[in-house]
Amino acid sequence: MIKNDIINAAAEAAGVERQKAAQAVETIIDALRQALTRGERIELRGFGVLLVKPRKRGIGRNPKRPTEEVQIPPGFTIRFRPGKELRNMIGPPEKPAMKSVSSSPRASGNGSP
Repeated sequence: MIKNDIINAAAEAAGVERQKAAQAVETIIDALRQALTRGERIELRGFGVLLVKPRKRGIGRNPKRPTEEVQIPPGFTIRFRPGKELRNMIGPPEKPAMKSVSSSPRASGNGSP
């Protein structure tokens, strides 16, 4: 879904013209952007929370030259934590498949008796 899809859905749901819906969506996005710039926490009940978190400086690697270290400066990042209602709508997280480890040669499937 892109911003145009959100604008179209808002216009249809509110029964207003697309231009007014676009202005409303732009205003909301701008207010969110300004709040995050100030480092504020944004809580949308039933949806989730947007947080600005500090990011430590570190050392990274250049994928083209793995032996070369690159300094990553400290900064900030935006994190999203979904709310309970949103998590329930999406469903429970899938559990990773358990690996069957056995010392028996027959269980390993190599065909030797």
